[in-house]
Amino acid sequence: MIDVKQTLAESEEKMEMSVMHLEDTLSHIRAGKANIHILDDIRVNSYGAMMPINNCAAITTPDSRTIAIKPWDKSMFKPIEKAIIDSNVGIMPENNGEVIRLGIPPLTEERRRDLTKQCNREGEETKVAIRGARRDTIEKLKKAIKDGLSEDLEKDAEGDLQKIHDKMMKRVEDLLVEKAKEIMTV
Repeated sequence: MIDVKQTLAESEEKMEMSVMHLEDTLSHIRAGKANIHILDDIRVNSYGAMMPINNCAAITTPDSRTIAIKPWDKSMFKPIEKAIIDSNVGIMPENNGEVIRLGIPPLTEERRRDLTKQCNREGEETKVAIRGARRDTIEKLKKAIKDGLSEDLEKDAEGDLQKIHDKMMKRVEDLLVEKAKEIMTV
């Protein structure tokens, strides 16, 4: 017979992972402000090994429209610039010999709407994943009835599962509202 609490905990963990993935994804969507997370996926060829930019340079945001990258080794200027140009960041780096600067352009109204739609698509994928975790757990509980779990326990577990599901859906909605507000703020 299955352990109902453990099954619910596993389901909640799957849902939690989906929400965490959404948070991470939303942090990479640029909202017109300088955000060092837009560089997280960029890898630089450093002494024959591909590594993240933050492993070979200090990255700061001196103001809301600029990202400053100061390589620890002067020989890393060209590889870092090349990696940024080749990436999908879409910003041309400026190099003054000391620091590489990325000027974040202000977003147009149309681009803001597109970013909001992109966030909503990501949110919808997360909701689908949460619903999938709930459905899988309900199926496990239904099968457990055949293995001797009482129907009352199954119904209680389903009710608890629904509460967990609703809590996660609320978190997703809150994240999307917060990100849309951030994007649409000029």
